[in-house]
Order: sequence, then C-alpha cells, then structure tokens
Amino acid sequence: MHLSPPIRDEYEIALTPLDDVPLERTLSLPQRIWQQSWVRKTVILLVLALIWEIVARVQDNDLLLPGFVQTAHAFVDGVATGELIGKVWISLKVLVKGYLIGIALAFGLTTLAVSTQLGRDLLSTLTSMFNPLPAIAMLPLALLWFGLGENSLIFVLVHSVLWALALNTYAGFLGVSDTLRMAGRNYGLRGLRFVLFMLVPAALPSILAGLRIGWAFAWRTLIAAELVFGASSGKGGLGWYIFQNRNELYTDKVFAGLAMVILIGLVVENFGFNTIERLTVKRWGMQR
Repeated sequence: MHLSPPIRDEYEIALTPLDDVPLERTLSLPQRIWQQSWVRKTVILLVLALIWEIVARVQDNDLLLPGFVQTAHAFVDGVATGELIGKVWISLKVLVKGYLIGIALAFGLTTLAVSTQLGRDLLSTLTSMFNPLPAIAMLPLALLWFGLGENSLIFVLVHSVLWALALNTYAGFLGVSDTLRMAGRNYGLRGLRFVLFMLVPAALPSILAGLRIGWAFAWRTLIAAELVFGASSGKGGLGWYIFQNRNELYTDKVFAGLAMVILIGLVVENFGFNTIERLTVKRWGMQR
C-alpha cells in the first residue's frame, strides 16, 4: 500500500509593525566631522604644537628650544627661499634610487627562495647575518669602497631596505594557502608568472608592511648618513642642512629641518601607502 505524507494546510503569520522600536540616532554635524580620521589627526598635531609652544615659552631659551611659531617662520622662510626644498630634492633623489634597488634585490631573493631549496637557504643565511646589522654601521665600509658621495649613501640605503622587505615578503609567500597555490598551477602558472600573478597578490598585505618598514628604515638611515658626510660635490641633502645649521647655532632652522623630515614621513604614509592599501587589500577584503 502506497503511503503519502500528510498535506499541511498553508497558513500566514501576520507580523506586527515595529513602531515602538527607536530608529538609529542620526549623528549631528560636529559628530560627523569628528568621524573623519584626518580631523582627529589634525587635532592631535595642533595639541602637540600648543604644548611645544608653551614649553618653549616657559623654558625661554631660543638656543635650546625655539617655539613652534619661531620654527614655523624658519620653515616658511626656508621653503620661500628654496633652500629647504633644494635640500629635500637632493635627499629624495638618493632615497628613491636606493629604495628601488633594494626592492628589486628583495624581490629577486624571495623569488629564488620560493622556487628552490638553495634559494631558501641563501635567504635564511643572509638575513640572519645582515638583518641585525644596523645600516649606519656599514657607513665606514661604504666610504672605503665607494668614496664620499652618492654611491655610499645608496649602498647603506639598499642595506636598510633589502632585509626587512625580503623577510616580510617571504613570510607573506609562505602564508599563501595551498588551495590558491593549486589553483595557480591548474591555470598553468609556473616560475616567475606564478610569483607575479598568484603569490604577490595573495601576500600583498605582508609586502606592503615590508615596504613600509623598508621606507622608514631608509628615510632615517639617509638622514643619519647625511648628518655624518652628506655633502657631495658641494651639495648636501636634508641631513646636511640640519648638521650645518646646528654648527652655526641656528636652532630654529634645525627644528625646521626636522619638521620637514616628519612632514615627508606623514605625506608618504597617508597619501602613499594608505592610498595603495585602500585601493588594494582593503578593497579586496584582505584587511579590515
């Protein structure tokens, strides 16, 4: 005998409207403005500037600590006369050369490391040897090998960028899941194409972190190296500008040079790396 399941009568449940539930509170204009990160960061900078000015006025010694207003005047004068901008241009040209060479070498090392066992051993050995070594400690050798000039600066910059970027990139490559690796191989990706089209996009958060660290190391290494010997052919960069004005006791110009170092760091971080991060890893859902 064939049994059929019982047929249940259709029914409908009427839902009561949620009139008594309060809607989400609308933010006021000041609250919406405060939600912007650049507004909060600007407020922090203004508070720090105010504290600086108060401490300088209490201390009342321009030779030791010029105030924020006095430093701002020196900064504007340096920009208006072109002296400060010229020093920045000299430093940035050297920095970009060393940074790009370091990126190229780091990419070559990590590509070799993910491709062969010998490459992995080579990267592990070199990073263990040279990563703990401060870049500025290589300065005497750079002077001996390349002389007093731009090539010595580029040498120490490459050293400061290479190992941090290589370690972060290799760690990112190792973190790529086996599923993505198999998918790439199923699409016929091998060798350099596998690294470029599969590993690099998947490991981009780690690579960006390495680029950030390498940039910070390179920027502060360059300023430190220029403070020591940064004049080349009668021309010196931003570090040399700070060193010269310290010798001549123009403390406000020293602080103006330091402010330019900080300003360039903020611009590169907020308009460079943050923009790249927003357009890539955050848009792809790889980071919150």
